[in-house]
Amino acid sequence: MKKALILATLVVLPLYLWATPITRKQDIDDFLKTTTYVVLDDNAMTEWNFKIQEAVEKFWTITPYKFITRTGFDTLKNDMDKSFLVRLQFRWPKDKIKATYNFMSLVLGAAVDKPTDMPEICSIPLGYESANQMSWGYKLAGFLRFIQAHIRRLQENPSLISSEPLDFYNKNIRAIGDHEIWVVRTDLAPDIRSLEQLRKNYSGVIRMVKPEDIEKAINEKNEHVIYLHKVGPESSNLQARVYKVLLGAGDDNIYYFDYHMMSKSNGDGLLKKDLKRMSR
Repeated sequence: MKKALILATLVVLPLYLWATPITRKQDIDDFLKTTTYVVLDDNAMTEWNFKIQEAVEKFWTITPYKFITRTGFDTLKNDMDKSFLVRLQFRWPKDKIKATYNFMSLVLGAAVDKPTDMPEICSIPLGYESANQMSWGYKLAGFLRFIQAHIRRLQENPSLISSEPLDFYNKNIRAIGDHEIWVVRTDLAPDIRSLEQLRKNYSGVIRMVKPEDIEKAINEKNEHVIYLHKVGPESSNLQARVYKVLLGAGDDNIYYFDYHMMSKSNGDGLLKKDLKRMSR
């Protein structure tokens, strides 16, 4: 994507991989005047189609919206008076790790050649290209609400646009202990996939739950729950980064962000050291 996505950590590449591009106040103002076109997959039976339609109809309030097909997107994407919520694939050209990511992107219409060059308002990595849509589909409503909440924060406090949003959200780590952390077992590193290990390494309340439990908490806006979103290579053998984000099911806030390189000692999921850091 043309602009850098921020909300990441300390080296250049991960700065591109969580949630909002380097944008301008004018982009936010322009977006709020648009109708948002939600782009559905050509295959009507995908998890994206089922979950994004349901989430938009229930939770999208920031602009008027319409649903369109990929063909419709190709026809309308150059129109400056429109915005688009679309699933895009992207690979960072200069990254030594040849990984392709699926993003949920909110972009403005523009007369550019590639969708990945369209002005971004906010983007969230759903998973690696190889990941099953079921691994992130149940969280789409939460991501959708976070995008809107983030835009409203920028609108209310424009100084955040030119600052480092990670600093803004990182302060929430102190409030993690006031909530319950809900995790799906497969989003944990293999050595902590038991309640015994979770409780041994985290001093607060942490629960191992089913995806549908997290989906229910998001839909009910459960203020007590923080849930884990993990972006990793899943079952592939790719030597890759693993991103870990905790989001509020009720307040649509970010409480924790970190990443690590997958290795024999650091598996594909939340690590012991993440739990210990959150326990401080």
